[in-house]
Amino acid sequence: MMSRDLRIGVVGLGYVGLPLCMEFCRAGYHVIGFDVDRSKVDSLREGRSYVPDVSSDVVSAQVAEGRFEPTGDFRRLSEVDSVHICVPTPLRKTKEPDLSYIVRAVEDLTPYLHKEMLVVLESTTYPGTTADVLIPAVQGRGLRVGEDVYLCFSPERVDPGNAVFSTRNTPKVVGGVTPKCTELGSLLYSQVVAKVVAVRSAEAAEMVKLLENTFRSVNIALVNEMALMCERMGIDIWEVIDAASTKPFGFMPFYPGPGIGGHCIPLDPSYLSWKARTYNFYNRFIDVATDINGNMPQHVVRLIGDVLNLESKPISGSSLLCLGVGYKKDVGDIRESPSLDVIRLIRGLGCSVAYSDPWVPALPDGDNRLSSVHLTPDLIGAFDCVVLLTDHSAFDYGMIARNARLILDTRNAFKAVDLPNVFRLGAPLPTPAQWLEAKRAAREAAPTLEDSRPVGESTGRRCSR
Repeated sequence: MMSRDLRIGVVGLGYVGLPLCMEFCRAGYHVIGFDVDRSKVDSLREGRSYVPDVSSDVVSAQVAEGRFEPTGDFRRLSEVDSVHICVPTPLRKTKEPDLSYIVRAVEDLTPYLHKEMLVVLESTTYPGTTADVLIPAVQGRGLRVGEDVYLCFSPERVDPGNAVFSTRNTPKVVGGVTPKCTELGSLLYSQVVAKVVAVRSAEAAEMVKLLENTFRSVNIALVNEMALMCERMGIDIWEVIDAASTKPFGFMPFYPGPGIGGHCIPLDPSYLSWKARTYNFYNRFIDVATDINGNMPQHVVRLIGDVLNLESKPISGSSLLCLGVGYKKDVGDIRESPSLDVIRLIRGLGCSVAYSDPWVPALPDGDNRLSSVHLTPDLIGAFDCVVLLTDHSAFDYGMIARNARLILDTRNAFKAVDLPNVFRLGAPLPTPAQWLEAKRAAREAAPTLEDSRPVGESTGRRCSR
């Protein structure tokens, strides 16, 4: 058992670093959290969390007890026994890895490296980053890796919004530069997580994260391509997936959608592909998957046009309500969200767009410049088409379907709603004649104006957005 007298330092207090801080605090360690963003530091000092998976009550309690100290003073790195680097690793516009945040964190740390310090990189990156960036920093201080300072890589496995798996009960992979590094890193993490999985090198641990997310990327691309195929063949991909999922072995369900988002899945395969090219190895499979997923927003826009065409409406001059702009269900993170691409593309075609998302009150400054609207029956009925992009639990799908003229569902969120105005990605659209017949049948079944709105009846109101 490691002494709880050890002081833990965490660099980067975002959706990875802050939960890690709280787990170390719960285990009885004193944690100093470092971030260059003064607003984050001030918020945490006041006991306010900005990470949905960490409650303000938890942060406030740890700050009040003196276990957690947020700071922007990197000189205090000299006080800690272990340092965990949890900073962003985006891609450049050229699709090459941007290690500037890691490099800055290491530069901030280097003057305060001392003997018996454990340094763990958690930021997702390509195999070899620990060796390329951290080892020279240690050696430049005249210290020996594996004897004076211990270096490990341990990939973050945070899944924002996951109510089942958290930092504590998700197995932690650890790979050190030397066996002693791996041993010490594994021992420390075993104090705060339920299971530690040790691998033989930092490079293996770095590759683990890329494999995990590349696996998801290529499987999502496969089912997205199957959805496109099913649309053309007149088959419902959602029915096919549900039936295939009954097989108790050899099949794992993945689902189509408007694209992929978040920090990891859209980026990590590109990290791996870039690194492979330095070995003259070309990942055709990964590149094809990236291309398929990256083009799904354009396909959604084409589907919107096809749905509007059922009412003889062009995209230009029509009004569209987008439901959900977070990259995944019940999360307010919009990084790499395909919803933003859909909004940008459809606005570029002359369509007026509004959005509703209970997790994202406003989009940041830029081309979008929109604020979330509150859903009411009258508001929904004012739009020519509603497109579901992120299937948040807070949406009242029945109410939306009863009041929308046309709905394009990219997530199968309206599967329990049996109304003819709901059309789905990955399922065949009706012909204009079939749509007219569906409207006629619906009007006969629902005599009131409110009930008849879902099959194309106008309320006489137009959205001015």
